[in-house]
Amino acid sequence: MKAVRLDDYNTAPVIRDITTPEIGPEDVLVRVGAAALNPLDIKLQSGVLQGYFPLEFRYTVGSDLAGMIEDVGANVIGWHKGDKVIARLDPVAGGALAGFACVPANYLVKVPEDMPLEVAAGIPTAAGTAWQALFELGGLGVGQTVLIHAGAGGVGSFAIQFARASGARVIATASGDGIAIARTLGADQVIDYRHADFAEMLSDIDLVIDTIGGETQQKSFGVLRSGGRLLSLVAPPDEALAHAHNVNAQFVFHMSDGDRLARVVSAMTESNVRVLIDRTVPLDQFADAFARQSSGRARGKIIATMV
Repeated sequence: MKAVRLDDYNTAPVIRDITTPEIGPEDVLVRVGAAALNPLDIKLQSGVLQGYFPLEFRYTVGSDLAGMIEDVGANVIGWHKGDKVIARLDPVAGGALAGFACVPANYLVKVPEDMPLEVAAGIPTAAGTAWQALFELGGLGVGQTVLIHAGAGGVGSFAIQFARASGARVIATASGDGIAIARTLGADQVIDYRHADFAEMLSDIDLVIDTIGGETQQKSFGVLRSGGRLLSLVAPPDEALAHAHNVNAQFVFHMSDGDRLARVVSAMTESNVRVLIDRTVPLDQFADAFARQSSGRARGKIIATMV
């Protein structure tokens, strides 16, 4: 089968022919229809996270996939050949950007009826992270106000829609065509961060979802109400700043969780949350997709199709 492989840290991913993986008794073999790239894939390739996510080379890139079950392990119950499924693999194991993937059965969720595989593949990490940050850790509720940085990005695009559906007031930062995208997704207010300083415009925010880090994260502490919460997806927050502003701050470490993914997919169906797709490319154009993801300018998800 074809697979996108890394030979070492800081090397370009390349497409190679490798052996189809063997499955264990608790696994299924999925014929991958589409897989999504994530910012984490870029960080894994660069080696900056090897202390947290040590890779074994050669490594097959990717954690988010959608496809059709080809075979099931001896102990797997409830899944059958031909079922269309979504899954998020363990990032250290990788394996999504390939013709077939070995997936633990407890990671699987059914693809919603009539949803194309290339759309379903964009859900697991970005939507799951947004859900975890907003509700499991952020406790966002009706009538509260959330500030979502990079509202036109992968996580941000889901976070806007989930937050709006929950009855919260949604403020997002964006730039360029991302401003219109964030508004279309449901943001009540969109701030063009290139021409305005959100820190001078906002106050008494209940929750900040930080997808950028650096100066943006530091300035975000000042817009929170006393007792508010900042959740960062990119870097551990500054504890001293959190204490100085009397707010709670936490780094969101997203783990593969089939139960959470099932809740997320169900919520998306109920609230008509859509997957914002930046582009879809065939596997043989993966280098272009990887460069686009590395640029940090993607509007939503980048999807690679296997067929």
